[in-house]
Amino acid sequence: MTKVPNNNAAAYAKKKAPGTKSTKAPSKKKDDEEAVEIADGWDEWTNGKALIKPPDQVVLTEAELKEEVTRILTANNPHAPENIVRYSFKERSFKPISAVDQMAVHFVLEGSLVYQDSDDSRSLKDKKGPPEENTADDTKAESDEETKPQASPAEDGGDVEDACKEDRPDSAASKADEKGPKLTNKFNFSERASQTLNNPLREKSCQTEPPPRSIFSAMANQWEIYDAYHKELQKQEKNKEKQKAPCSKKDDDKSKKKDMWLETLSDDVITNLSKATKIIERMVNQNTFDDIAQDFKYFEDESDKFRDEEGTLLPLWKFQHDKAKKLSVTALCWNSKYQDMFAVGMGSYDFSNQGHGMVAFYTLKNPSYPEYIYATNSSVLCLDIHEQHSFLVAVGFYDGCVAVYNLKETGAEPVYKSTAKTGKHTDPVWQVCWQNDDMDNNHNFYSVSSDGRVVSWTLVKNELVYTDIIRLSVVSDGPEGAQPHSFTCGTSFDFHKQIDYLFLVGTEEGKIHKCSKTYSSQFLETYDAHSMAVDAVKWNHYHPNVFISCSSDMTVRLWDHTINTPLFTFDLNAAVGDVAWSPYSSTVFAAVTTNGRVHVFDLSINKYEAVCQQVVVAKKNKLTHIRFNPIHPIIILGDDRGYVTSLKLSPNLRKQPKLKKGQELPKGPEVEVAKMEKLLSLLREPEQSSI
Repeated sequence: MTKVPNNNAAAYAKKKAPGTKSTKAPSKKKDDEEAVEIADGWDEWTNGKALIKPPDQVVLTEAELKEEVTRILTANNPHAPENIVRYSFKERSFKPISAVDQMAVHFVLEGSLVYQDSDDSRSLKDKKGPPEENTADDTKAESDEETKPQASPAEDGGDVEDACKEDRPDSAASKADEKGPKLTNKFNFSERASQTLNNPLREKSCQTEPPPRSIFSAMANQWEIYDAYHKELQKQEKNKEKQKAPCSKKDDDKSKKKDMWLETLSDDVITNLSKATKIIERMVNQNTFDDIAQDFKYFEDESDKFRDEEGTLLPLWKFQHDKAKKLSVTALCWNSKYQDMFAVGMGSYDFSNQGHGMVAFYTLKNPSYPEYIYATNSSVLCLDIHEQHSFLVAVGFYDGCVAVYNLKETGAEPVYKSTAKTGKHTDPVWQVCWQNDDMDNNHNFYSVSSDGRVVSWTLVKNELVYTDIIRLSVVSDGPEGAQPHSFTCGTSFDFHKQIDYLFLVGTEEGKIHKCSKTYSSQFLETYDAHSMAVDAVKWNHYHPNVFISCSSDMTVRLWDHTINTPLFTFDLNAAVGDVAWSPYSSTVFAAVTTNGRVHVFDLSINKYEAVCQQVVVAKKNKLTHIRFNPIHPIIILGDDRGYVTSLKLSPNLRKQPKLKKGQELPKGPEVEVAKMEKLLSLLREPEQSSI
């Protein structure tokens, strides 16, 4: 028995009965054709199909086939840039943009279809009017159907199913018949929802053209300034040489005038440049040493409240110059007009090793470099600044010359200088001091030297005119009485503050002579002061009878010029280099020693010991000179290594006397004189009682 394949059933369906007649509508034929195609496809599907394997297919194992590969799909656009940078004018820098549009559009089609229930469709219907033609066509179709003869049930036996389908209310024909003018419902409510993409945040910015800028930068150090000056000097020398060359043409004359004009212009440029660079250098130094400047102006040592009488010294600025490291500080002097400026004389006290010297002017506003520098061929041993004319500086040298420098002049040479023809000293000049102008209003100063002469120098036109005031002689007791034996060396001198003609001279033998400008043949008084050379002698600023002296014999002595014996003697345990009175008190003075210590005394507080003893330099360094500032509570110290150190006095070192409640603080020089007189009266009472 053989099985009939499924294709026979399909073939059987294709065959028609011989006595029957097809009464199906034309639309039925389409269904028959589709059925035939499905049957043909079924035959092909039921037949066994052989799998075709390509030759280059990858062979996988069972484990690889069972392995699950996880892939995560994200909504980010892989082609969207992630490193977009925009310039932010608010912050003045480039900033990355974090928000990037991730939406990617693959297809866009703009159509003309409109929803029936939308407002646009209603407006279009209103413009076209009611559908009258459609209703007329429907009435004609109904009349035609009524006139047609009804078919017999035998004939319509084959189309029963189709008729039933057409008569159903949900059929397409019935729906087509039911179409008509649809009335709008004014109370219709419809809820629609749609999902849209959230647009990314965007930053709207306006870009404008920035204002034009120019960046200027340059180095302005000492060497570049020096090179600029050097080049300018070379230009000036070339211009002068061109001017000296003979020329006969008019063009040469015109070129000369142009060169002269350029030369004057360059000088103005140099002066303006020097002023600008000085201001900039001071600004930079004030920023660099801002802490020291704050201490100088505002710091007060609070620990002085817990000390009864002692005080301290606060280190401030330190001044030095690279070319003066091997020189010693031989002189210090404050400028009376510009209280922040002082002059420093540099040389050598080693007489077996003499060389060049230097005069430098420093200011507290610029501690890193001097304002003025004058190099000298001989060591500078002393200097003094004129009180009224602060631009004039008198200088004494080791070779016996004296000179006067004018700070207003541009040259490095002094405007006045003594020579052998004009009566210069034959030995080192130890001190110079300006005095009041003479009757012809000529400036003059005095000098003392190791040759035993005290000389007055007068500035007359372009030369120095000298006058010997006194010669320091040594008196020895002989058989014929007191006779001048020889001349002694002068080491220091000082003029009285109130009495113009009176002055003191210290000698190398340790004696102090009281002299007068009017008596050149003899001394008014001689004090046997020290056993070694007198390094300094100073009159008190307030009391007219008191002066002080110091020596290398380690002592400082206080004197009354009406008494031959010292009032006070202080042993400092080291050679004393210099001593100075304070400008604010008649009982305060300070001294420096070769062991690097500063000793500050206040006789109104303690008559026997210093109220401050402090080491301010290294042990190897020796202090040589000290000076009080005329206004500010600071002192400056010089050592044998070329360094100048500034120190601030603590409150206990400038203490005012205690007063009762309601009592005002007295002021004026009379108060300081009374304070010193009270101290001297304590020393004079025992002498008067013994008499």
